[in-house]
Amino acid sequence: MIKNVNDGSSDKPKLRKLLNLGTLAALPEWSTAPKAKGLELYQAIREAGYEGVQGGNIDLCHETNLTCSGSFRLNEANEADQIVAQKKEQGYDCLTCHVAWGMEDDSKIDDLINAIIIASENNNIPLYIETHRATITQDTYRTVQMVRRNPNIRFNGDFSHWYTGQEMPYGNMTDKLNFLNPVFDRVRFFHGRIGNSSHMQIKFNNQDDFVQDFKEMWTRSMHGFLKSAQPGDVLPFAPELLANNYARKFPNANGEMCEESDRWQQALLMTQIAQSCFEEAVQRHQNESTKSL
Repeated sequence: MIKNVNDGSSDKPKLRKLLNLGTLAALPEWSTAPKAKGLELYQAIREAGYEGVQGGNIDLCHETNLTCSGSFRLNEANEADQIVAQKKEQGYDCLTCHVAWGMEDDSKIDDLINAIIIASENNNIPLYIETHRATITQDTYRTVQMVRRNPNIRFNGDFSHWYTGQEMPYGNMTDKLNFLNPVFDRVRFFHGRIGNSSHMQIKFNNQDDFVQDFKEMWTRSMHGFLKSAQPGDVLPFAPELLANNYARKFPNANGEMCEESDRWQQALLMTQIAQSCFEEAVQRHQNESTKSL
């Protein structure tokens, strides 16, 4: 069984607010993100309300009382234990992973998943397979089937890949969400990114229709976590808002192509939304527990 992230306390299960440091890469000059570097940057991240980072400097995290999560890619099952052992030695508290390329048959997929579960147990570190394009989880149907064959799998949910890539709003959304419940029940890490039916990363506000769909996916996943969470368990949520092909650009008054939003501010808003979703998940869990009495 792949473990939940646990902070060693006796506290109630909670959301842990992280920042994937890819969010700070190649930001435009006008962004309101901290302009500091090194230790001062990590202090600013802490002051902004984040409790950890993904993809950061572990020593600087220790100095600023931030947790640090890592990531990796796995293409072959026989590489899993060595890669994970190296990451564990570096000091990460958990790892998210892209697995293979999405062209594998079920037998190879199962071999890869089994290797991940074993590597997680051998090295005593949680490993969460990311729902991502160009990996074994790129397709919702195949992902649900791999859960049925491998119920001990756990996920890093980046649902923008499905929402946009499989145009989830096209059709009955409730049916699709219900179909994905086996995945939602196994999400133990989030990459916060919000898209619409045509763009994976888009400027948003709390009232947008497509944001409501992401809220429901996040809330269902958080509820899934709470069903079995133990004291000290935490659910990391890390906005990962990237530049390059992710951030849309439009011409400004001078004809220069500029990002449509401030990714720093969008990450802060996304974290607030995630916290409200967690509070809703707690309420659902309490209501469910009351009904069972």
